[in-house]
Amino acid sequence: MRKHLLIVAVFAATMASAQADSIVKVKNWKMKAIYGINGSQTSFVNWNAGGRNNFAALGFVDATANYKKGTMKWDNDLHLALGAVNYLGKDVPKNQAFQKTDDRIELNTNVGKRLKEHYYLSFLGNFRTQSLDGYAFPNDSIAASRFMAPGYATVALGIDYSPTDNFTLFVSPLSAKMTFVKSDRLANLGAFGVDPAEYDGFGNLIIAGKQFRGEFGAYLQMKYKRTLAENVDFKCALAMFTNYNNNPQNIDVNAETLFSFKINSWLSSSLQWNLIYDDDIDIQRTVDGVSKNGPVTQFKSVLGLGISFSMQNYVDEKK
Repeated sequence: MRKHLLIVAVFAATMASAQADSIVKVKNWKMKAIYGINGSQTSFVNWNAGGRNNFAALGFVDATANYKKGTMKWDNDLHLALGAVNYLGKDVPKNQAFQKTDDRIELNTNVGKRLKEHYYLSFLGNFRTQSLDGYAFPNDSIAASRFMAPGYATVALGIDYSPTDNFTLFVSPLSAKMTFVKSDRLANLGAFGVDPAEYDGFGNLIIAGKQFRGEFGAYLQMKYKRTLAENVDFKCALAMFTNYNNNPQNIDVNAETLFSFKINSWLSSSLQWNLIYDDDIDIQRTVDGVSKNGPVTQFKSVLGLGISFSMQNYVDEKK
């Protein structure tokens, strides 16, 4: 994992220094890329409240490329993130010293043709997965997730309402959600909603677990962004999916909120919240001393302070 984090750090720094002039004006395209590295270091000496010395780092890339000409528009965005924390000290178990804190690969695309003012007939695609194995510590020997386990892909045909560059609402009654579990062990367990393996009475494998699950249903996506104040930007996104064929009342939710604070041309900070609910994902947890396994709301909060560099081929409009 250290090797992967180093690659992310070198990549971000190299892109920032070597490509400062690489994004040039391209007709009908608005392009922007942000590269950054956030970090923190905490140490304790005779600290009564306790704690573990640690160092944390997070590298990320956020890029958008939007095309608009006549009645056609094509919006694309890419999000990459990889972070970890390294606990220091002789009292830290070696197998728990290095732990992943963030891991994201997500690509979105939306191509549409205008039907009337602000309304587009659009085709939307989304793909997301992770790059490294994930573990449910303290168990660090058996991966709970890995690259393309799970992997999610969504395609949808619907109507996109886009009155401004800051807001878009997409609604589709014709969408497909695909779940990939490219791990024999996780697929056999039926992880992430795929059909589990079947065994005989002696525990011998009869039918291997499925590594793919397809769902057909309705999809909604909302995106909003705004400059709240000088050097303070706000973004939020909401995606919802319901399966027509299986418990349509149980809606999958993926929501994200991001505040970005620009301190100067290099230093920045951010506050991000993510909320996920998927009825097909069973999560092992302990409630009041009782072990439970089933779907539950997932929540992640990330506060970062570090170095970032932004490149774009257009001038932001004043809000």
